Amino acid sequence: MSFREEHELHRRRFGRNLGVALVLVSFIVIVFGLTVVKVTRGDYEPANAVRTN
Repeated sequence: MSFREEHELHRRRFGRNLGVALVLVSFIVIVFGLTVVKVTRGDYEPANAVRTN
């Protein structure tokens, strides 16, 4: 029993899906990185925080 050869349309669709996945993952990594940097630098302040200075 042999497998059918993959159609050209499926290869193009896979390439497009892979590109969208890479863009999505890179966006998530950037947002996560910015969040980590902001929290570790101490810049994070809740909106309803009261300053005592």
